[in-house]
Amino acid sequence: MPRPERPLEFDGTVVPEFAANLRRLREKAGSPPYRELARRAHYSSATLADAAGGRRMPSLDVTLAYVRACGGDAERWKQEWREATAELSAPADQEILENPPYVGLSSYGPDDADRFCGRDRLVEDLLARLAKQHFLAVFGASGSGKSSVLRAGLTPRLVDSPATAVLLFTPGSQPVEECAIHLSRFTGRPASEVYQELVEDPRNLRLIVRQALAGQAPDARIVLIVDQFEELFTQCLDAGQRSLFITALTTAAQARCRVVLGVRADFYSHCSMVAELATAMRDAQVTVGPLTEEELRSAISTPAVRSGCRVESALLAHLVAHANNRAGTLPLLSHALLETWRRRRGSLLTLAGFHAAGGMDGALSQTAENVFTWFSENQQRLVRNLFQRLIALGEGTEDTKRRVRVDELDSDPDMDVVVDRLARARLVVVDQDGIEMSHEALIRSWPRLGEWLAEDRAGLRTHRLLTEATQTWESLDHDPGTLYRGARLSTARDWAAHHGDVLNDRERRFLNASSAAMTRATWTRRALVALVVVLALIATTAAIVAFEQRDEARFHQLVAEADRLRRSDPSLAARLNLVAHGMRSADKDVQTRLLSTEQDALATSLAGHEGSVYWTAFSPDGNTIATAGHDHTVRLWNVSDRPRPFGPPIAAHTGYVTSAVFSPDGRTLVTAGDDHTIRFWNVTDPARPQAVGSPVFSDSGTIYTAVFSPDGRTLATANDNHTAQLWDVTNVTHPVRSGPALTGHADRVRTVVFSGDSRTLATAGNDNTVRLWDVTAPATPVPLGQPLTGHNDIVHSVAFSPDNRTLASTSNDRTVRLWNVADPAHAAPLGVPLTGHTGDIWQVAFSPDGRVLGSAGDNAVRLWNVSDPAKARALGEPLASASGSVFSLAFSPDGHFLAVGGDDGTTRLWSLPATLLLGHGAAVTGAQFNRDGRLLATTSRDGTVRLWDTRDPQRPVPLGPPPSGRPVYVSTVAFSPDGHTLAASGDDFVQLWDVGDPIHPRRLGEPLVLGTRYGSPAVFSPDGRTLVTGDDDQSLRLWDVTGPATPRPLSRIPSGHGTYGNSVVFSPDGRTLATASHSDPDLKLWNVSDPATPRLLGEPVIGHTAPIRSMDFSASGRLLATGADDQTIRLWDVTDPARPHLLGAPLVGHTDGVSSVVFSPDGNTLFSGSPDRTLRLWDVSDPARPKQSGSPITTDTDATTVVTGSSNGVLVTAGGDGTARVWTLDVSHAVQRICADTYHVLDPEQWQRHIPQFSYAPPCPE
Repeated sequence: MPRPERPLEFDGTVVPEFAANLRRLREKAGSPPYRELARRAHYSSATLADAAGGRRMPSLDVTLAYVRACGGDAERWKQEWREATAELSAPADQEILENPPYVGLSSYGPDDADRFCGRDRLVEDLLARLAKQHFLAVFGASGSGKSSVLRAGLTPRLVDSPATAVLLFTPGSQPVEECAIHLSRFTGRPASEVYQELVEDPRNLRLIVRQALAGQAPDARIVLIVDQFEELFTQCLDAGQRSLFITALTTAAQARCRVVLGVRADFYSHCSMVAELATAMRDAQVTVGPLTEEELRSAISTPAVRSGCRVESALLAHLVAHANNRAGTLPLLSHALLETWRRRRGSLLTLAGFHAAGGMDGALSQTAENVFTWFSENQQRLVRNLFQRLIALGEGTEDTKRRVRVDELDSDPDMDVVVDRLARARLVVVDQDGIEMSHEALIRSWPRLGEWLAEDRAGLRTHRLLTEATQTWESLDHDPGTLYRGARLSTARDWAAHHGDVLNDRERRFLNASSAAMTRATWTRRALVALVVVLALIATTAAIVAFEQRDEARFHQLVAEADRLRRSDPSLAARLNLVAHGMRSADKDVQTRLLSTEQDALATSLAGHEGSVYWTAFSPDGNTIATAGHDHTVRLWNVSDRPRPFGPPIAAHTGYVTSAVFSPDGRTLVTAGDDHTIRFWNVTDPARPQAVGSPVFSDSGTIYTAVFSPDGRTLATANDNHTAQLWDVTNVTHPVRSGPALTGHADRVRTVVFSGDSRTLATAGNDNTVRLWDVTAPATPVPLGQPLTGHNDIVHSVAFSPDNRTLASTSNDRTVRLWNVADPAHAAPLGVPLTGHTGDIWQVAFSPDGRVLGSAGDNAVRLWNVSDPAKARALGEPLASASGSVFSLAFSPDGHFLAVGGDDGTTRLWSLPATLLLGHGAAVTGAQFNRDGRLLATTSRDGTVRLWDTRDPQRPVPLGPPPSGRPVYVSTVAFSPDGHTLAASGDDFVQLWDVGDPIHPRRLGEPLVLGTRYGSPAVFSPDGRTLVTGDDDQSLRLWDVTGPATPRPLSRIPSGHGTYGNSVVFSPDGRTLATASHSDPDLKLWNVSDPATPRLLGEPVIGHTAPIRSMDFSASGRLLATGADDQTIRLWDVTDPARPHLLGAPLVGHTDGVSSVVFSPDGNTLFSGSPDRTLRLWDVSDPARPKQSGSPITTDTDATTVVTGSSNGVLVTAGGDGTARVWTLDVSHAVQRICADTYHVLDPEQWQRHIPQFSYAPPCPE
C-alpha cells in the first residue's frame, strides 16, 4: 500500500526545488491526502504524488491540476513551471554547452569524431573492405547508429588520408540533383552542367570522377557516401530519377571511385528488388548490429572523460544493463545522457540525474512533452502541423523522417518561435535549406506524436501527395498539365475542407488553380438537356461515391483507432476490431488482427471500489476474487463465468484495508489493515459473508500484510512497529498469538509470506532487507542466515516459488530480485536483478506452475519467464493499466487468469493465453509436430527437448520431464513419419529417441557424432528409412535408420556451398532433396531416389541475394518455397527438379531475414516467420501471383521457427524468449475469446470516446 512521501534528494537541479515548492503548497492547503487531491484534480493519486516526488519534472497540465487542487495561483505557477523547464533545457556553462560530450538525438557528424566512441572495430572493418571493394552497403535498424558510423567514424578516417576525397550526402527527393550539387563543389564545375550530364547518361558519373582525379597522385580516390539511402524510396516519387541515380552509383563504383550506402534495414527488400543494386550488394553488405557490452561502456564513459566529466558507476551499470542487446536504443541513450549531463552534480553524471531526466525510455518523451506544453495554444497547433510534415509515412515499413524545405513553411512569427525552441531542445535540426527531425526515435518514443500520426493516416498521405504535386507544379512553371483533376482533386478538396489550417499558401494556390481549371473544363457548350442529364448522372454517381468514400474512411478510422490502442489497451483494441469484423467479416486485414489476439492477455474490468485497490486474491477453487482497498471495504466477485459482484461490500474496517486472504480450504477470509484489526469471515456462501468471532485488535499499528500458511494453521502479519507476528488460527473463532513477535527489522515490516511447506517465513520492509525464519515451530521462530541485502529502497513484496527453491522480492528501487533459497540458511542471489519497471514495484507472485513471475508496479504488470530462475527474462509486453498505478496482483489456481488492482479503483481480470508453452530456460531453437499433429517437440539452447500433448491445441499439456541427454545446445528436432522416433541435433551430434510412449521417451543407442561445429540439420525422408544430418561444415550425411537404434551411414553429399547447411528438406515423394547453405544464396536439388548414391540435379540456382534460411515443399511436391536473409520469399516450380524456375515476384514485407517458411497442409497458404516479430500469411493458391493474406500477425517475440500441425491448421512459433506459441488461426475462436474475456470493456462511454462516428452497437452480447 502507499507510503509517506520520501525525503527529497537535492542534487543542485531545479527538479527537487520545484517539488519542494509543490509540497509546501500542499501543506498550506492543510496537507489533504493525495486521494482527495486526485478527486479534485481528476488525475490519479500516483501521478500527483510523482509530481511532488522530485525525480522528474511534471508536465504543465499535471502541475496546474495539482496547484488548483491545493487552491494555488495557476498563472503564477505556470510562470514558475516555464522558468524551471527553461532552466532544465539550458546548460550550466555556456562554454561547455557549445561542445557537450553527447549529441542527443542528432547523428554524430565528421566534427564529432572525438565524441564518437565504441565502434572502432566496425570502422576498421569498413576501411578494410573499402581497400578491397568498390561498393559497400551498410545496413542497420533505425537507431542502430549507422549514420553516426558513416559520418563520425568512417568519414574522418578517410579524410585523414590526403589522397582521399569524401562526398557525403543524402538523396532526398531529387537524388540526381543532390549528387550534382556535391560533385560541383568538388570539381568546381557548375552544378547545372554536371546535372545535365548525369541526366543524359548516368554512367557519366564515372567519367566526371575520372576527370576530377586526372593529374592527381595514382592513389587518389573519391568516396561517395550516400547516407539515409532509404529516402530514395520514401521521398523520391520519380521512378526515372531513382533509376538514373542507382545506375550512376553502380557504374561509378570502380577504379578510383568507392561508393558507400547507408540503408535502414527494413528497406533491404526494396534494394534487393532492383537488379543493379542486388548485383552490387551480393558480397558487399555490412550490418550495424548492437554494441557489445564493452563497446557500450566506451560509448557512455569515454566522451564524458574527454570533456572532463565522470559517469557514476551505478549509472554506468544501469545503462549497460538496460541498453545491452536492445535494438534501436542508441539515440535514446544519447539523448538520456545529454539530459543527464545537463543535470550533472559538478562533473559527475549520476543515476539520480538520469532518473530526473526521465530515464532512457522517458527522457526523450519528457523533453518533447515539456517543450510542447511550453508553447501557446496556437504554437502547439503549429508544432503538430510541422511534425506531420516532417514524417514520411511507411508503406509496409516504419515511418521515416522527411526533410522539409524552408519555402514549405509559411512566414509566421509563431512558427519562428516554434522552430527555434524545437531546435534548441535538439528535437529538430535546422540549416539554411530546410528542417528535419533530429532522429526517427522521436516517432517511436513520443506518445503524443504517435497519436497525431494514428488519427488520420489516410489524410496525412493525401496531404503529402498534395505537397509533392505543388512542388512539381511550381518547378514546371505552373504547367496546367500537372494540376489535380477528377477523383484526386475531389479527395484533396474534401480533406482540405476540414484541415484548411494545415495547408500552406503554395498548396492553397495549387488547389485553387486546380479547382478553377476543373471548373473551366466542366462548363462546355453543350445542349441544355444533355447538360442536365450529364449533371444528374454526375450528381448521382458523386453521391454514391461520396457515401462509399465516407464509409471507407470511417472503416479505416475504426481500424486505425484499434491499431493505436494495440499496445496501451489490447482489450479495447480487440473489441474495436470486433466492430470492424462485424462490418466486414471477410476483410483479411481485420481477420489477421483478430488472430493476433490469440497470444494477447485480455482483460475484463471489475469496477466498484472508490479508491485504490491494494489487494487481490483468488479463492482456492478459483471461482471467487477478494479485493481490498483504500475505501475501507472488501469486495467479493463471482468469476465462475461472467464476472460480477457477489453482493454488497464488506464494510467493517474503519481504515484502508491492506489484505484479504482466503484460508487454504476456501471457507474463511481474513481481512486486515490500517485500523489495527484482523477480522475473520465465513465465506462458504460468498454472497453472504458472516463475521467469525470478534475482531482481533493488534497493538502493533497498521497491518500491512496478512497471509495464511499453506497448512492453514498459522496466520502471519507484517506490522508498522517493525515486527512480524504469527497467530495460531486452528480455531478461527479464537485466534491467539503463537509466540513473541519476530524482531530484527530496523523499520516497518511491509510483507510476509510462507513457503509452500509452511516451514519457512520471509519478511521484508522499509529497512531494504529480506529476512528468512524457520517457523516449523511457530511458537519459537528462528532466524535463518543473514538478512538478504541488495535492494537499496523499501522492499514491498516477497513470494516463494511453488517448489520452495526460489524467492522473489520487489522494491521501490524498481527492481525484482531472485534468491536461491533451496537451503534457506544459506540463501544467495540468483542471476541479475530484473529491470523494466519505471516506478515503485508493489507486489510479486509466482504462477502455480512456477514458470511465470508477475510483478506489479508503476502503471503495469510485467511477466517474467522464470523456467530457469538464474536466467529469467521478460515475457511479452507489460500488461498496462488504463490509468494510474498498479498495486496488487494474484494468479488464479489454474494459472490462466491474473487479478490486478490499481489506484483507479478498478480490478482487471486478465485472461492469459493458454497456448503459451513454457519450460525451456533459454531460446527455443526448433519445433516439430508429429504427422497427426497430436504431439509436439521443442528444442532449446538450454540443451533440452520437451514433448507436448497437442490433441487439444487450445490447451497444450507438457508430457513428463524432458528426455535427458547431452546438456548442450540443441538446434533441431524431427519426428519420423510413423511418429515413433525423434531425432534431436546439436552442434556436433544427433540423438535418436523412441517416443512411442511420449511420457517415457527412451534413448536409442549412442549419439551420432558429427564433424560439424554448428547446429546440424536432422530430417527424415517421407518413408522414414533415411535420415539426413550434417557430416562436417562442408557436407551432409545420409543414414539408414530402418534400425533406429543402430543407424548406418549411407552416403555423403558435398554441399559445394563452402560452409555448413542452413536448410535441408525432402520432397513429399522422397526422391528429391533440397539444400541451402549459410554462406551463399544458392539452391541445390539432389536426386536421392537411391540414398546410397545421391546426385546433383542440374546446376545450382539463385533467386535470392542472401543465404536461404528455410525451405518447404508443398504437399503436391510441385512447389518449393524459400525464405532468406534478404527478407524475401521466393516460390519455385520444381515439377522438373532438374530445371527449377522462379514463379511470380518475390514476397516482401518482412523487415528482417525470413527464418521460417511452411506450407499449409492443402498447399494454398504459406506461413512465414522472422525475427521482426511478425507471422505472415500468403495466398499461394495461384503460385504465379502470390499475395499477402491480411495484415501481419504480430508476436511478442521473434518468430524464428514456424511449423504446422495436421489438417486442423494449427501453427507453432518459437523464438528467443524461451517460449513456443500455439496458434489455432481460428477466427471464430478468437471472436469467442474476445467476447468472453473483455466483458464490458467497450461500454457506451468508451464507444463515444473512440468511435463516435458509429451508433452504439456492441459486438458481443453483454
